[in-house]
Amino acid sequence: MGRVYWSFIKDPIYGYIRITEVERDVIDSLPVQRLRRIRQLSGAEYVYPAANHTRFEHSLGTMFLAGALAESLPVGLSESEIQEVRLAALLHDVGHAPFSHLLEPILMKYFNVNHEVMTKRIVAESELADILEKRGFDAEELSKLAIGELCEPNRRFLDQIIRSSIDVDKMDFLVRDSYHTGAGYGYFDVFRLIYTMDVLDDKLSVDLTALPTLEAFILARFESFRAIYFHKTSRAAQLMLLKAMERATEEIGLMGFGELDRYLAADDASLWAAICKCEASAPIMEDLKRRRLLKCAYERTFFAEDELISSILTNEGVRAKVREEIAQEAGLSPDDVYIDVPTLPSVPYNRAMELGPMEIPLFIRAKGGRKIAKSLSEVSKVISVLKTFMNIVRIYSPEPHRDSVGRAAEKVLGTPPLSSVVSY
Repeated sequence: MGRVYWSFIKDPIYGYIRITEVERDVIDSLPVQRLRRIRQLSGAEYVYPAANHTRFEHSLGTMFLAGALAESLPVGLSESEIQEVRLAALLHDVGHAPFSHLLEPILMKYFNVNHEVMTKRIVAESELADILEKRGFDAEELSKLAIGELCEPNRRFLDQIIRSSIDVDKMDFLVRDSYHTGAGYGYFDVFRLIYTMDVLDDKLSVDLTALPTLEAFILARFESFRAIYFHKTSRAAQLMLLKAMERATEEIGLMGFGELDRYLAADDASLWAAICKCEASAPIMEDLKRRRLLKCAYERTFFAEDELISSILTNEGVRAKVREEIAQEAGLSPDDVYIDVPTLPSVPYNRAMELGPMEIPLFIRAKGGRKIAKSLSEVSKVISVLKTFMNIVRIYSPEPHRDSVGRAAEKVLGTPPLSSVVSY
């Protein structure tokens, strides 16, 4: 018997997304409805006014693409298995805290968890578990699949549909974020990519005939990172909001986030209101309300081989020392100096160009249908060039100190080349 759909939802990217009864029940649960009140790109609205879309519509889009890929893969997945993949994709972001990635440093500092750990907990321990179990699904297994950690023997591709270098999560947010920001960098042929994917040695792989589309996907990631996710003005707003949250942590009781009910009760609006009322963070929030943002005083692009910069990128203690040195040189308090690098948890990518995981398996079909593996770097000059790419380091300060901090940063980190100061 084929899949029975209950109804459909209109989506600006894919048209109509059809949903089954179990998907309807999951969508109407508190944990999923809460995603309507958590924006996808907190801070981007200061640059792109229309970027107010939420984790909710992204989750629906990811579910739709996961279903399309699961149906397309020639591995004979059953209707029940396809439904499980769709449900896992629908729930993959259910653990996000308010302001999405921005709260992650605080979650890691106080609870040693990230949004993926919380996703697993919420699927397995909240009302979602009851909904899923009543419909005959294993909530514990779905909680693992939702974060790409099911690790089923000989079927690693199931995890990779949702979490890999070319997963449906990335496919959706690149296209969706590009649409809502109007930036225009995230467009690529999603369905050509999906319909040319197969399984090779238990892993997702892409037919070499789709190489131009795959290159477009990788370039979309790169350009979206620079123009959207790591835009200097968006990051200024995000750094301020993160600082405000850090100052308000004890007063507004973020320690209660360790309890699942408290965690699920919080959203962007409630946390914003609480931080605004906090005496320690109120001045920062007042500046955010009036769009008095930090200013980028220094920006430089470094190659990954630079050991000093690699330390700044990866070590919080080193960053603190560099910040203190810049502040001392400028005659300011370290609180007036902010170091921003792509490794920070509030950025959706660990590195500016995490190209190690971007070694996406490719294959060509030989006579008889046999699939022969190919290296992406071997067949793509685009990827070979990007592999030598960069990490971005920025120093921010309040506007009155911009010049003095910029001069101090140049003394400490060196004069940036012309290519680093070109606005994008």
